[in-house]
Amino acid sequence: MPGTDLRKIFRISIAVLTCSIVLALPSNPAVFNTVPEIRFPLEVLPLILLCIFLPVPAFFLVRVTATLLLGVLLFLKLADIGTGLAFQRPFNPYLDFKIIVDGWNLLSGSIGGTGAVAYAGAAIALLIIVCLVFFWSLGGFRDLSPKIIRRLAVTAVGALAFGSLMLTLAPGIVPVSANAGPYISNRVSMIRQSIADLSAFEQELKVDPIANVAQDELLASLAGTDIVIIFVESYGRTAIEDDRYSPTIEVRLQQVERQVHDAGLAIRSGWLTSPTVGGLSWLAHGALLSGLWTDTQARYDRMIASKRQSLNSLFREAGWRTTAIMPAITMDWPEGGYFGYDSIRDAAGLGYLGKPFNWVTMPDQYTLSAFERLERRDANAPVMAEIALISSHAPWTPVPTLIEWSRIGDGRVFNVQAERGDPPSVVWSDPSRVRQQYLASIDYVLQTLGSYIEIHGDSTLFVILGDHQPAAIITGEDASRDVPIHIIGSSDLVKRTEAWGWTEGMLPSSASPSMRMDRFRDAFVRAFSIIDAQ
Repeated sequence: MPGTDLRKIFRISIAVLTCSIVLALPSNPAVFNTVPEIRFPLEVLPLILLCIFLPVPAFFLVRVTATLLLGVLLFLKLADIGTGLAFQRPFNPYLDFKIIVDGWNLLSGSIGGTGAVAYAGAAIALLIIVCLVFFWSLGGFRDLSPKIIRRLAVTAVGALAFGSLMLTLAPGIVPVSANAGPYISNRVSMIRQSIADLSAFEQELKVDPIANVAQDELLASLAGTDIVIIFVESYGRTAIEDDRYSPTIEVRLQQVERQVHDAGLAIRSGWLTSPTVGGLSWLAHGALLSGLWTDTQARYDRMIASKRQSLNSLFREAGWRTTAIMPAITMDWPEGGYFGYDSIRDAAGLGYLGKPFNWVTMPDQYTLSAFERLERRDANAPVMAEIALISSHAPWTPVPTLIEWSRIGDGRVFNVQAERGDPPSVVWSDPSRVRQQYLASIDYVLQTLGSYIEIHGDSTLFVILGDHQPAAIITGEDASRDVPIHIIGSSDLVKRTEAWGWTEGMLPSSASPSMRMDRFRDAFVRAFSIIDAQ
């Protein structure tokens, strides 16, 4: 065999191997928890035949096209793995490019900036190198000897015929696959469905189910009461029902229940179904407050541009002073204009002078203390507040501990806590350690809330809920999207939610019905816009 043919066979082997690996690469990250079943992708064989027999101009076009398609496939599969790990769903090419920055923030917050750069750089380098190597290696198909061409052609045709026959007559018997076409078709279908979904959403925006509530009855039963809606980061159903977390969380919820009752308040707890999981908390905020199912960034963006009244703006219209307490916001937030806040307290506006807890800008106890000091202490009108607590946000290290409220001051008292514990790179090298840290963070937040409500619960209705379930490393695969919700206030007000079928106390029953998060606004407004209790 001539030396030239040997070199070209080597290049051809690299092309076939590269193409086979990309085509066979699983796009579901759950597959990597076990040894994946390796199947030879039949799509490689028609490519070999095209490269052998096409004339030079057509061959160059096939070479470029094949490289581009391979690059797109690899990008989509890597993106699937990323969104699968973070949000437990595949990547949507039509909707998800806008969340790449948010994915970066989540990754860097979880494993640190250096680790995030390493992962992102490795992914980009892999994509570029694979495409360059594949393009170069396809060149080996040119000017082969007739003998090699015949052998390749016979082998490729025979393997293609046999593999196709086995896929048709006995799928699963022979380790071959032909998934590239269905995979691309699925993405095209996903784009079409997304376009149709946004069209349907436009129609949904035209009708507001609570538009007929009379102005003089709007939220009338809450007159003189402060309303505090608190989103607890990553507080999902798993925290209460998963055996790895439930023993600790149940004890904590029982303690909070005693504190709430000692304050003379009543409680009902249930479940809401969040539009998101693992991240993108603002989608949950948008769904709860707008009464719209904002399960994609595109829907959320359209909601922001609409005239649909948020729960915040309804309270403002009814005479409440509305405020947003957002310790995670460190940049401009133009979307905040939609919700109808009289004031927005972002990270800088809360006056925290202590050190951050990695991604978490300040501990939740400080956030609640600042809210009392800045918004409630001297308020001359009832306050409606939306508060986003973030101590239970990944990377869950270090986890704060509760201190005496009188010691909080400007937050520098928390510096010792912020500097202790292992860095994210150490914690995230051990999945069991990650789960322990997550549990500790949820326990801390609930402990803080119990203490806060015991002190500041007078004349207040609290709505405390999770924004979404945490990532799959915490929940496992196929966890529900349910989050706990607790309604806490005077017994006559809490009784108005009785028709929702929720449980008395802090521990929601597993049998309680789950309300989709976008249904809450309408149910809440109707329950509290009736002067006489039902």
